[in-house]
Amino acid sequence: MKIILNEDVENLGGLGDIVEVKPGFARNYLFPRKLALQYNKHNEEMIKFKKIKARKKIEMEKLSAMELKQKLEELTLTITKKAGESETLFGSVTTMEIQGKLEEMGITLDKKKFHLEEPIKKLGLHVGKVKLMEEIEAELKIEVVKEGEDTETND
Repeated sequence: MKIILNEDVENLGGLGDIVEVKPGFARNYLFPRKLALQYNKHNEEMIKFKKIKARKKIEMEKLSAMELKQKLEELTLTITKKAGESETLFGSVTTMEIQGKLEEMGITLDKKKFHLEEPIKKLGLHVGKVKLMEEIEAELKIEVVKEGEDTETND
């Protein structure tokens, strides 16, 4: 059975793709979930417009992600933690703490977008990655300072 995909479907295709599937799969899975439409000229034209709209939306999201990337790479987050004599933290800096600091600055991001190579367990400057989109990743500088010490930042 020939169908037109209404959305991206894993292991099948993307929005607007015309694919051949078994009738039962289309009838019982794709159509009820509104993932596909029956192939005909009207639906094909309708999907073309939806595809153009989706492409424009993705371009706008890329632009805002690039702006956010630039903003994130310019700043240095300062997180204050308790630490021992050997500059080792009691615990570690979590993605929730990073998210909280960013929210204080007016930047809202899901904590699942943060990626630390290894847990931050020492004082000093560390770099974490933030995955904003599929191919857009920003580097975030995180400075961990000892609680109780006076620090001056040049931001």
